[in-house]
Amino acid sequence: MSDLIKLTLAEARDGLSKKEFSATELTQAYLDAIEASNAAINAFILPTPELALAQAKESDKRLKSGDVRGLEGLPLGNKDLFCTFDQRTTACSKILDDFRPPYESTVGSNLWNAGAVMLGKLNCDEFAMGSSNETSAFGPVVSPWRRKGKDGKLSTDKLVPGGSSGGSSAAVAADLCLAATATDTGGSIRQPAALTGTVGVKPTYGRCSRWGIVAFASSLDQAGPIAKTVRDAAIMLKSMASHDPKDSTSVDTPVPDYEAALAQGVKGLRVGVPKEYRVEGMSPQIEKLWQEGIAWLKAAGASIHEISLPHTKYALPAYYIIAPAEASSNLARYDGVRYGLRVPGKDLIDTYEATRSAGFGKEVRRRILIGTYVLSAGYYDAYYLKAQKVRTLIKRDFDEAWNTVDVVLTPTTPSPAFAFGEKSGDPIAMYLEDIFTVTVNMAGLPGISVPAGLSSEGTPLGLQLIGKPFDEATLFRTAQALEDAAGRFTVSERWWEGSASAPAKKPEAKTAAPKKKTGSKKK
Repeated sequence: MSDLIKLTLAEARDGLSKKEFSATELTQAYLDAIEASNAAINAFILPTPELALAQAKESDKRLKSGDVRGLEGLPLGNKDLFCTFDQRTTACSKILDDFRPPYESTVGSNLWNAGAVMLGKLNCDEFAMGSSNETSAFGPVVSPWRRKGKDGKLSTDKLVPGGSSGGSSAAVAADLCLAATATDTGGSIRQPAALTGTVGVKPTYGRCSRWGIVAFASSLDQAGPIAKTVRDAAIMLKSMASHDPKDSTSVDTPVPDYEAALAQGVKGLRVGVPKEYRVEGMSPQIEKLWQEGIAWLKAAGASIHEISLPHTKYALPAYYIIAPAEASSNLARYDGVRYGLRVPGKDLIDTYEATRSAGFGKEVRRRILIGTYVLSAGYYDAYYLKAQKVRTLIKRDFDEAWNTVDVVLTPTTPSPAFAFGEKSGDPIAMYLEDIFTVTVNMAGLPGISVPAGLSSEGTPLGLQLIGKPFDEATLFRTAQALEDAAGRFTVSERWWEGSASAPAKKPEAKTAAPKKKTGSKKK
């Protein structure tokens, strides 16, 4: 396999600038890696080699002429939640069948206008509903990481890459792309990043446009990058973020040079440690890592302050009222009439029922039912309205904390990566995977997960930083300090390389329907 795929995004950018290789050569190296290895991981559900090579060719022309853009010639993966012009976009659900958008998402347009190359569409949990990437209609994504036994040998257990952006995190960790787009509704960028040794950024709500992103919960969804390093994530977010008149929640505020902020260090920075994040059942390994992170930032010149976020314990139950409620409303549009899957019935109502039964998976149906229930007459005030009041209290907790600290340091997940099937039969256990991340979405704040260590079984562990609204720059420089102290974590035994490959096949509906056109540490 070409060594080009092991470069970070910043290293690849520098190599292209120095003409050490061309954009076409770099893109072909990634396409070869996808062809050779994707079947083992199932990260890409729709490789787009012809489009990628055409974009790379145009990048080479600009590199030659000196008209170089911010992401010129850099190959990326694109989560299947982002609409792509005339390229199948399904949110990894049968209900969207062979939907080909006549438009590009704003985030996608920003990236391609910056010179980036799209390698293809990435797998995810269906409609971004999940924490393990086991709910996709295209099948689960397999983490490139494996547990190690006491004898040092790799386990054969397949681990989840986290979710919902599991395809994005797995593809980056397995060197199938330089970086990837992702979305975060309750932790769906940060949790998979933590489980795969990658960096994941959930920006402030409104920093990146949601236009052209398939909606899950509109007041919580936010786009962001998953990348190999903090610097790579900073470079990505600079191009992804923008004001967009087509998105009424997009905020018209300047986008800083996040990469430039990395050199500022953390001397004098006030770091908050919330006492409420020490929860029952948290792995001792996570607590130890948290203490190491505190020590690293203190050694780098930051001051540490214990803070209280008293309504944290209510965040998860409130989230699992608000998110399903918004999902039930957003997903009402999938009726088999306008686009996507259509399963004919004896009348209109029967067509609705047959289409939605065949098109939606179990987890999506569960959340639609919960959402419809909490929005129904007699229960709206008791559940949904009360959850929104709790959301306001969570935001006020953070507003109070910002009077004494600049950033907050917490674990990203309560445990290391788990095996397939380990939690999928217990929705509550799966929902608890988001216990440290949902507060960020509820309060509309930015957050970043940074790889900071390895579990006793050799799998990645992450630390989370939470920042003030639109102060991603401070998050990046604090994350850089953590990365400098911890080092990078990459998979040492690349078991997935050379597996027989074929792109993931489009899933078929269960009922007839007419078809449509283990770890090593680098310092």
